[in-house]
Amino acid sequence: MKFILIAIIFIFIVIIAKVFYIQVIDYKKLNKSASDLWSRNLPIKADRGLIYDRNGVVMADNITTTSLVLIPNQIKDKEKTAKKLANILEVDTSVMLKHVNKKTSIERVHPEGRRLSYETADKIKDLNLPGVFLVKESKRYYPFDTFMSHTLGFVGIDNQGLSGLELEYDKYLTGKDGAIKYYSDAKGNKLKLNEVYEQPQSGMNVSLTINYEIQEAVERELDNAVTKFNPDNALALVMDPNSGEILAISSRPNYSPTNYKDYTNEEINRNLPIWATYEPGSTFKIITLAGALEEGKVNLAKDTYYDSGSIKVENATIHCWKHGGHGAETFMQVVENSCNPGFVVLGQRLGKNTLFNYINKFGFGKKTGIDLNGESTGILFPLDKVGPVELATTAFGQGVSVTPIQQVTAVSAAVNGGILYKPYIVKSINEPETNTVIKENKKTVVRKVISEETSAKVRDALEHVVAYGSGRTSYIEGYRVGGKTGTAQKVENGRYLDNNYILSFIGVMPANNPEVVVYVAIDNPKGVVQYGGVTVGPIAKNILTDCISALNIKKQDGGYPKKYVYTDPKTNTVTDVTGMTVNEAKKSLKGFNVDTQGNGNTVLYQSPEAGTTLEEGETVRIFTS
Repeated sequence: MKFILIAIIFIFIVIIAKVFYIQVIDYKKLNKSASDLWSRNLPIKADRGLIYDRNGVVMADNITTTSLVLIPNQIKDKEKTAKKLANILEVDTSVMLKHVNKKTSIERVHPEGRRLSYETADKIKDLNLPGVFLVKESKRYYPFDTFMSHTLGFVGIDNQGLSGLELEYDKYLTGKDGAIKYYSDAKGNKLKLNEVYEQPQSGMNVSLTINYEIQEAVERELDNAVTKFNPDNALALVMDPNSGEILAISSRPNYSPTNYKDYTNEEINRNLPIWATYEPGSTFKIITLAGALEEGKVNLAKDTYYDSGSIKVENATIHCWKHGGHGAETFMQVVENSCNPGFVVLGQRLGKNTLFNYINKFGFGKKTGIDLNGESTGILFPLDKVGPVELATTAFGQGVSVTPIQQVTAVSAAVNGGILYKPYIVKSINEPETNTVIKENKKTVVRKVISEETSAKVRDALEHVVAYGSGRTSYIEGYRVGGKTGTAQKVENGRYLDNNYILSFIGVMPANNPEVVVYVAIDNPKGVVQYGGVTVGPIAKNILTDCISALNIKKQDGGYPKKYVYTDPKTNTVTDVTGMTVNEAKKSLKGFNVDTQGNGNTVLYQSPEAGTTLEEGETVRIFTS
């Protein structure tokens, strides 16, 4: 009996201990498991994080929509419910019958019941059917539609990032869904217990380095270029050379992220400024120039070269773009005239090892590391395959393949004092409620490439190109602009195509202290002279002009006066006409189109202000009372 008593006491102790463990120690875990068995969740989708430009302009937003959710076990008359819903959603009744008869606790009606209009949602709500629920759902919205479409990317129907920044930063942009939790019995019948609302948590917001004003200018100019030239492709890229921040990026053809299903994979996945690879042409000469100056192989002002129109390298004859050549010229004029034979000489002076060393130091042949997916590496000759001809062609940008982002990054290093920065487009990731910075990108120095002294000489040479050489179409009166044109023949199946070129221009402003580098490339423009300066220079000038106001760039002294030729439009300086009568003002502004605003007879204000240089025929507005 004693043994039996001890055994009974021991059993009771074990039972009490187990009950204590269940009720106290393991309570939360077991209660949650039990709750999950008899609770049901009506999902509430979280908002995706917003994407802003650097100044707070929303580039990717959300709009609230409504979706249809069914609780099949709570639907009493399934056939009647299916018919009514099918009628409102304009689908076949058999489709809705499959949904209402699903053997599941909760059925999301997909895709027929996703992202309903307010009108449709109200019709369903008015039915007041058992087991039929409407829940909030967030839909991605792009306020500027096609702006930066390849860079921003797009999301799927469940708000998951599928390309561009939406994919690259998806883990930050995706929020945590909420729910309305109610309780039901084993048959799914709703119990009379209080519902629990779990609030959804929005995703993190992403702030970009993009400047909307500059981006708007890029989009406008690319649209105009497509209309005017009907190119195969077109792209533009704007960077802050002192940090690697991308200020604007876009390409054509583009697409509408909201309607991505209407486009091919090639149209939506090719972000040309970081993906496209092609022979750069004369814009690559900046790298050869920088290397030659750094190594002391040339004095631009004193060294001379006679351009006969071609140069012989082994068994190959390399021609200058100008038939008959430029004759005797200094090497500064070689740069101004974009003379291929002259740059062949600079490449020969450097030698293949030194030239390719600079090409590698400037970042060609490898990814820049920009925080976007789909970047290409470009193609360079293996050093052991470089002979005299390959050395010669590489020196003026032929026979190598680079990306636009590589060119902009390299030229930025050539003009900013010689520092190669890693480009980036995301400035920070912020918590949506408090705007607390969760992650921040800062400028990253890759390496020092050339000295400040060499960089200053490169800037001066590029300013000469715009004032006196092939880049004159990008000259802006009162502002120091440097730049280089490019005309690259396209290759297909190992052969150069006839009359099919990529025309480009890379511009720097101000040339004495750069704040912005602009690159524009037009692939195979139709019905136009195939020279970068003629076609692309004016486009770059328009973007640079918008950069002046967007970045508040002041006028600079000490620039070079533009050298005019007979093909250039005539320009005149706007005189001060304030205080004059309207007739006197019109006489003083002869050569301009005068637009009078107001009914008075005395000029109170004029735009643009006196001293501004405009092309003849441009508009000057005078304002009276």
